[in-house]
Amino acid sequence: QVQLVESGGGLVQPGGSLRLSCAASGSIFHIYVMAWYRQAPGKQRELVATITNGGSTNYQDSVKARFTISRDNAKNTAYLQMNSLKPKDIAVYYCYADITGWDLPRRGYWGQGTQVTVSS
Repeated sequence: QVQLVESGGGLVQPGGSLRLSCAASGSIFHIYVMAWYRQAPGKQRELVATITNGGSTNYQDSVKARFTISRDNAKNTAYLQMNSLKPKDIAVYYCYADITGWDLPRRGYWGQGTQVTVSS
């Protein structure tokens, strides 16, 4: 079995920063792409950022220059550093990973989500 566990969400003032973490655990052979999505109230889930196993990244235009995705392959962990947070960033943030397990076929996995709230 494979699990993704996110942490690091919370309440922050406008202009503040948060760092989200996503740790993958279980019977993991290889992790391909890792990504962060978010879902604001009443809206569809949207892609925020992706990072390949080799470190190539892509971002949604609205977060470029403010958010940074990174990963530590040795720890099977991805991070999302979020700076200059705005009220429009309020959402539940979900981690996603494309994983092949030792005894499991390649498939996508989701974390449980972590709430990010930006308010003064």
